[in-house]
Amino acid sequence: MSKEGSLEAPTREPIAWRDADFYDAQKLEAETRRVFDICHGCRRCFNLCDSFPRLFDLIDASPTEELDGVDSKDFSSVVEACTLCDMCFMTKCPYVPPHAFNLDFPHLMLRYRAVEAKNGKKDFTQGQLAEMDRNGRLAAIASPIVNWASSKGNGLTRPLMEKVAHIDRDAVLPQFHTRTFMAQDRNDPILPNANAPAYGKRKAAIFATCFVNYNKPSTGMAARAVLNHIGVETRAAYPGCCGMPFLEQADIARVAEQAKKVSKDLVKLIDEGYDIITPTASCGLMLKFEWALILPENEDVKRLAEHVYDIDEYVVHVAKNEGLPPLSSLPEGVTVHIPCHARAQNMGPKAAEMLRLIPETPVDVIERCSGHGGTFGVVKPTHETAVKVGRPVFRQAVQQARGHIASDCPLAGLHIVENSKALAAKDGKTVADKAEHPIEILARAFGLTEHLS
Repeated sequence: MSKEGSLEAPTREPIAWRDADFYDAQKLEAETRRVFDICHGCRRCFNLCDSFPRLFDLIDASPTEELDGVDSKDFSSVVEACTLCDMCFMTKCPYVPPHAFNLDFPHLMLRYRAVEAKNGKKDFTQGQLAEMDRNGRLAAIASPIVNWASSKGNGLTRPLMEKVAHIDRDAVLPQFHTRTFMAQDRNDPILPNANAPAYGKRKAAIFATCFVNYNKPSTGMAARAVLNHIGVETRAAYPGCCGMPFLEQADIARVAEQAKKVSKDLVKLIDEGYDIITPTASCGLMLKFEWALILPENEDVKRLAEHVYDIDEYVVHVAKNEGLPPLSSLPEGVTVHIPCHARAQNMGPKAAEMLRLIPETPVDVIERCSGHGGTFGVVKPTHETAVKVGRPVFRQAVQQARGHIASDCPLAGLHIVENSKALAAKDGKTVADKAEHPIEILARAFGLTEHLS
């Protein structure tokens, strides 16, 4: 007997991307209409992102005011607005498995994009932006020139990039570094603090992630410095990108390729007694959950998922079980954004929990989507929507007016700071002028500021 909703913990079925039926256009059409009709009857997710308002507007404007009055070709606008944040599945939808309706909206959007890609509908720019390792290696060679050209204020190159590559001229782009995190780690050996309570009890391998390695090495160095300061032996590891940018483009085969490669290397570190630590929320989600849904039979992927920790989650775990060295207050306070891919890990707001270990330091929390969504927030067709979705976050950041703005999602952090500054300027206010990772805030409280940018 079917129930109205479910109070049971959600479960997720593996993605059947290797089955022919997954790409069958008629079966996709039937499943899309089944799911959209359930969403129409519920409408609980109307305020999560732009996908649901677009769907409901299509239905309400149709001749029948029901889904049967909507032309299937218009579904693409709903799919376009999905950033695969997983918030509808994890926090809102009462019909996810094990409910009989078996509704998984984000993975339906993924399937829709996969079918489109198989039929030749691919965005060239987004596909090239997804090649994180190639782009990072090339950009590192000439990072000053690349950073000059990609700077938002460059009136020469950014209009050209918008015209040719469809990268919105108002989108802030991450910078690249000549010395990657992996290079800095090799050239700056460090030992764990022998006086810390956790000394001799833990070893952690920091999975660099493409963004930390190429775009924000200071986050990796801060994570390493904090872990060593609290007594944890560390080493850095980067076999390659986790594949999240490929997942956004529904290139599931490339994700599987990366999962096999990276998990094979990281499992070797687990065999040596290391926990695997991720400093980027999206990468943690991939290693903990998404890879296992794409390659459910792969033993390396399964084993890795059991040994992966978000960096904030790991520090909180050490604090609870072994204890931490003394911390100094940061009276200017912190606004910490909990990104969707951290929330989807079902571990609680660990960044806020970690920062609240700092004495006499105000910590304000924003648990709402920033709207960025990877390439979604960068390219011309969707940048404006990304700003619209994130506006409630920007308003909160301006109202809180703390000395630091932090997020476990580096792209969300850039997006929040840039748009909060613009919003504050209209009212003659100011906000923090750079995005930080929560682990960088903790490094400040420990006095470990030498690696912070």
